[in-house]
Amino acid sequence: MAFEYLKSLSSGMDKNVILEDLMVAYGEDVWNYAFFLTRQSELSDDITQDVFVRVYERLFSYRGEASVKTWLLTITRNLVRDHWRSAWFRKVMPFGTPLAKGESAPSAETEALNRLVSEEVWLVVLSLPIKLREVLLLHAHHQLTHTEIARLLSISEGTVKSRLYRARLKVGKLMEPTWKQQ
Repeated sequence: MAFEYLKSLSSGMDKNVILEDLMVAYGEDVWNYAFFLTRQSELSDDITQDVFVRVYERLFSYRGEASVKTWLLTITRNLVRDHWRSAWFRKVMPFGTPLAKGESAPSAETEALNRLVSEEVWLVVLSLPIKLREVLLLHAHHQLTHTEIARLLSISEGTVKSRLYRARLKVGKLMEPTWKQQ
């Protein structure tokens, strides 16, 4: 709980330093979540920037009802939803493949194989319906608890568990042909 002090901030504290610490600690998580929801790198950049602008503006109003990470991901989700509701948003989104970061392998051959598998898994996960994809990402990647996910998405814990189960099942079914080939 490195950011527990946020619950008791006063207006005399340097918001720039606090914001920088939050960006270093959670910037990648915010961007990844935005990308997972939008599938657009440039839009994820914009949304991430907007998230931290909002955090900066509302830093002294953080109540600590949820973890800082959950608070940031909630802001991210709300900004993505605002984007989806906007008049200029088009329903057709380009489909992109995230690049595997910093993979290190003993050989180039192993690294290439790992990258192919990783990209295939990402493609399968990104093909899931948004409700399943979102719960899977929050649980597996961001390691939020069922309670935190339920609070963030404004759904019951039972619904979180159900969606997580369905997401895992669907990924398993979609990946099965790949596993049989190996």
